[in-house]
Amino acid sequence: MNGSPFQATALAHPNIAFIKYWGNRDEQLRLPLTGSLSMALNGLDTVTQVSFNPGLTADRFILNGVEQTGAALERVAHFLEHVRQLAGINLFAQVESGNNYPSSTGIASSAAAFAALALAATKAAGLELSESELSRLARLGSGSACRSVPGGFAEWLPGSGDADSYAIQIAPPEHWDLVDLIVVVDRSEKAIGSSAGHKLASTSPLQTLRIAGAPERLEQCSTAILTRDFERLAQVVELDSEWMHAVMRTSSPPLYYWTPATEVVIWHVRAWRAQGHAVCATVDAGPNVHVIALAEEAAWAETQLRALPGVLEVLKAKPGGGVKLIKD
Repeated sequence: MNGSPFQATALAHPNIAFIKYWGNRDEQLRLPLTGSLSMALNGLDTVTQVSFNPGLTADRFILNGVEQTGAALERVAHFLEHVRQLAGINLFAQVESGNNYPSSTGIASSAAAFAALALAATKAAGLELSESELSRLARLGSGSACRSVPGGFAEWLPGSGDADSYAIQIAPPEHWDLVDLIVVVDRSEKAIGSSAGHKLASTSPLQTLRIAGAPERLEQCSTAILTRDFERLAQVVELDSEWMHAVMRTSSPPLYYWTPATEVVIWHVRAWRAQGHAVCATVDAGPNVHVIALAEEAAWAETQLRALPGVLEVLKAKPGGGVKLIKD
């Protein structure tokens, strides 16, 4: 076991959803209305250490060096309750977590956070979970966290209930040399988090239509990945992103995550692909744009993106692996 019997440290990557997750059929268990499909992002790291300590009288959560209170602490403490029940222990824990990329800006920081927390906490508690069991557990903290457990290109199976709703890897990271150029146009934390947004999805008149077409889009995306067909991938990834944001914008109250700079990036990416460049754009629940490109296009695309108005930074990530233990 990594560290002491009550301590472990894990590293996980966020993931970018090619086929989106938006809306639950069970809020408590975070069971999704549709399947989804993603790529883990190597080089964007969340490192989380969990220490169960007999001397603690409550759970503590430190994020990027700052002690957390309120909703953030409550969410972590609630998740730790699942681990305590599984392990049959009643010790409180100190959780220390840090990212090398912006949090709560649509770069799936919560996905990496709960994937890392799931592995570190279960190891520190003396548990040995299978990948599917770990994915199921991570899902309880953040739905998309289940996809950061297997890594690579991962599909979240919606399942019939808690037991069979988890993510599986459909292709390893080295299967396709794609690059995600994450175009940061806003570093501020979003006003409405994804968890709150999921609850609004059913208020949109477009959600039923989005759900109806999701299985076909997922199948097209999976086929595009397995056959390394970039044009097919680009079309379905952009369509699915548009569907999710259409639902957001027509929810009650409406959610507007995009900024004018978001629109500028998307417009240029689509123009470049029309000119023959292998690039496409997708946006999660935030203003920042994920520009997916073939590796041979990445340097050119990064230069073009950095020159656009409103672009603050461009992060670069290739397909990454799954959650893993690291030494303290």
